[in-house]
Amino acid sequence: ISDSEYDRLLRRLQELEQQYPQLLDPNSPTQRVGAPPLPAFKQVHHEPPMLSLDNAFDNVELQDFERRVLERLADFNRGDNDANAAAKPTSELEYACEPKLDGLAVSLLYRNGVFERGATRGDGETGEDITLNLRTIATVPLCLTHDDIPPLLEVRGEVYMPLAGFKAMNERAEAAGEKVFINPRNAAAGSLRQLDSRVTATRPLEFCAYSIGISSDSSDGIGGDTKASGVLPGTHVETLKQLQHWGFLISPLLETAMGINACITYYDKVNALRASLNYDIDGIVFKVNRFDQQHHLGFVARAPRWAIARKFPAEEALTQLLDVEFQVGRTGAITPVARLQAVFVGGVTVSNATLHNRDEIARLGVMIGDTVMVQRAGDVIPKVARVVLEKRPNTARSIVFPERCPACDSLLQCIEGEAAVRCPAGLTCPAQRKQAIKHFVSRDAMDIDGFGDKLIDQLVDTAVIHTLPDIYHLQLSELSALERMGEKSANNLLRAIALSKATTLPRFLYALGIREVGKATARSLAQHFASLEALQNADEEELKTVADVGPVVAGFVRQFFTNTETLSVIAALRDAGLSWPDIKAPEHTVLPLSGQTWVLTGTLHSMTRNEAKAQLEALGAKVAGSVSANTAQLVAGEKAGSKLAKAEALQVPTMTETEFVQWLTEAK
Repeated sequence: ISDSEYDRLLRRLQELEQQYPQLLDPNSPTQRVGAPPLPAFKQVHHEPPMLSLDNAFDNVELQDFERRVLERLADFNRGDNDANAAAKPTSELEYACEPKLDGLAVSLLYRNGVFERGATRGDGETGEDITLNLRTIATVPLCLTHDDIPPLLEVRGEVYMPLAGFKAMNERAEAAGEKVFINPRNAAAGSLRQLDSRVTATRPLEFCAYSIGISSDSSDGIGGDTKASGVLPGTHVETLKQLQHWGFLISPLLETAMGINACITYYDKVNALRASLNYDIDGIVFKVNRFDQQHHLGFVARAPRWAIARKFPAEEALTQLLDVEFQVGRTGAITPVARLQAVFVGGVTVSNATLHNRDEIARLGVMIGDTVMVQRAGDVIPKVARVVLEKRPNTARSIVFPERCPACDSLLQCIEGEAAVRCPAGLTCPAQRKQAIKHFVSRDAMDIDGFGDKLIDQLVDTAVIHTLPDIYHLQLSELSALERMGEKSANNLLRAIALSKATTLPRFLYALGIREVGKATARSLAQHFASLEALQNADEEELKTVADVGPVVAGFVRQFFTNTETLSVIAALRDAGLSWPDIKAPEHTVLPLSGQTWVLTGTLHSMTRNEAKAQLEALGAKVAGSVSANTAQLVAGEKAGSKLAKAEALQVPTMTETEFVQWLTEAK
């Protein structure tokens, strides 16, 4: 219907609701106007997690993806019976193909067809509850149509801002003398994270569904087998069409393709259409279409094995390198940062770009004053891709790496085997201290809300905070005296600091900022040792028995816990009241390969090297990087070289990949 007719009907509905308030339906279109502001967003746990996708940047990587998928399906079906026939691939796989919208991923939960809760993707496991904001989006159904809807349904998709709406919104802002948005993606993300949903209601947002997370009519959610009696189809494309049947917007460019070459043709076709679309896309997503095949392919780390995103070429622009500054990171690494003549590229204005390290500067051959090509793809940090040598001016000058730390004047160190140059001063260096505190209070660490970067800079610059434990001794008078920090904000921060004292051992370990120890490794260390004391007393050999901990990480962990300054900081934090619940000590059963050292070499086709390592470690083996007389077994993949020769010289038993796969099957 026309806009005027829609407006007339909406006005009539408002009049009726005012006349008969007892009949007001919470799912009425009049309820999309927004609600009073929230004090903060609640957290939502995603089950199953909202996964990332692996990327392919050329056709060869797409073909490699299909080869891995076909090999894995073939390995699964080798020697099986007809019960698994449905999962067997044909000569060519069928893929679901759809554009990768450049917006913000969200999940929508429906109970008995009624929209109950919506959340951002967040880190994939935990997002923010933005239900009120999502209710304002016209393409988010508040009540699903038809009567074949599962009692519980979680729909996942992308919220984005169409280009026409973005342009009109910026024109209105400009006319009113207000700040305009840089690009539609940032505008969409900012709109969804408004605490006042009435602001979100004024923004031209749309929601496009791309998958189902959980459903009471499927056995295990994303990529899961559907029950024979359920309403959900057995393929991704048919499932999206079912969502469209229930009232959701899906991509009009959704197609199926037989084989990866057809996917490449689809990519080229959509890339050619890209400039004419009314929304931004940054690539194409290809998914194995059948859910039974997805199920057998499974996942690796935080991404499914059955899907891949083919990114569009990075956007580039020419600009001038004005200067280079040197920043000090949390671990003391000195990073050169290019200061550029501001240039618009990839949807944002870029004035800074990383140059990584001395080796990268030498590889590029870049000098201050050069004209450089700056590259940015999606959300990737801008980088200097190459130098335009024919535009080099006579005044260009070399980039000279400092000999002393720009923050504390300590003599910098070059460690053999590392590209990075480091400041050895540790927390006595104010720059490292600031970065350590910023990491410590961050969301995935101690999660102290309100502890922003500018506040940390003030606290360190004014010598209020010297070490991490000082955070837990901050006083109201110290905080409220700071610039832009009132008494109310100071009290809120002190409350958040007090709440952070009750934490978990994995969070605490991650917050300490041990070099090369991320969230996953911190979790593995906590689960393996069950207590901080046991971890502190572990030697490098014991540390290397932990999943994902190799010789390098083991060395960093051991070095960290033998440092007297570190131990005093940990003791002071515990004295300040930091605590965590006990972790049940793991049961140390005798595994088949306990006490054995295995080595992997060459290219494996049926699995990645990390997957093979994980399977061996699950059986109790230690997987080493070099062959010695103590090696129990060598697994030699394709193009095995010096390690195989050494194993033969030492008479170490070896097996081929085929023998290894067969052995694993029997060992399980």
